[in-house]
Amino acid sequence: MAQSRHSVSSPVALLMERFVQEKQAVGYKYQEGAAALARLDRFLVNEGLARCELPRPLVRKWLAKQPHESATNHQSRAGTVRQFATFMVRENCSADVPGPYLTSKRQNSFSPRILTQAEVQRLLHAADQFEPSGHAPLRHLVMPEVFRLLYGCGFRLSEVLHLKVGDVDLNRGVLTVRESKFGKDRQVPPAIALVQRLQRFTQGLGTRPAGAYFFPTLHGGPWAKTTIYHTYRELLLRSGIAHGGRGRGPRVHDLRHTFAVHSLLRWYREGADLDAKLPVLAAYLGHQSVAATQRYLHLTAELFPEITVRANAAFGDVIPRRVAA
Repeated sequence: MAQSRHSVSSPVALLMERFVQEKQAVGYKYQEGAAALARLDRFLVNEGLARCELPRPLVRKWLAKQPHESATNHQSRAGTVRQFATFMVRENCSADVPGPYLTSKRQNSFSPRILTQAEVQRLLHAADQFEPSGHAPLRHLVMPEVFRLLYGCGFRLSEVLHLKVGDVDLNRGVLTVRESKFGKDRQVPPAIALVQRLQRFTQGLGTRPAGAYFFPTLHGGPWAKTTIYHTYRELLLRSGIAHGGRGRGPRVHDLRHTFAVHSLLRWYREGADLDAKLPVLAAYLGHQSVAATQRYLHLTAELFPEITVRANAAFGDVIPRRVAA
């Protein structure tokens, strides 16, 4: 909240700051939540809130669904207010805690699109065909490796784009992800073939300082997520992989889903001990627990039922079944 403070604050602004600090203290970055609370703070100022409270009429007015606001964003906004109001009550302040009935139901029709091995190969081959251009002279060098890391290591896009030269130890073959989703560092060892590709990439760019972005733009900064999204759509088109339109995928993040599912499939075919492997996968993906990995791999039960049988025998309902709507 400190970065979002403005000249005039509402009577609950200090409580908002304490709430955000509490969230960050337990490992959440909470940037989007802090921004949402800053907007709520401005709303409360405009509404003339005079005391440190969160009355029901203002909560209801704030939570009114905006035109063209998606159900997901509406629920996210309501969730932030709900958590903050609960915090206020815990701090012995008067606050209305909104129930879930105030927001529209989120549509759960979307399912992650797991690419086949052949589709992944076509996608990466298309990335290898990029040529340098005037506005993006490094694209032909950067994109093949960015998409190989997204699929080959199951990285989140932000983790790849914010890698620094000092985070990439190609002698040991280890990449260090700094302050990932839950605010913790983790080390990820890519496959040897990928390490060798990254070595050639590094040699092509020459000696750079440890603080430089590993995948730089022409001006040395990080690539924008929107640029990667547009590039991905272009790669899908070149690869003959149909896209269902906005919000339907395949999405860039589905490469992470694909990595996880393909890992399970490979271990199954190798006869590996899934009981021991799933916690490894959870650590590799940067999940806080195996339970998160179980939820993440729910689609595996539909795609590869033979894995589900063996996984449940070894680990006990490892892959949850999808519940019919």
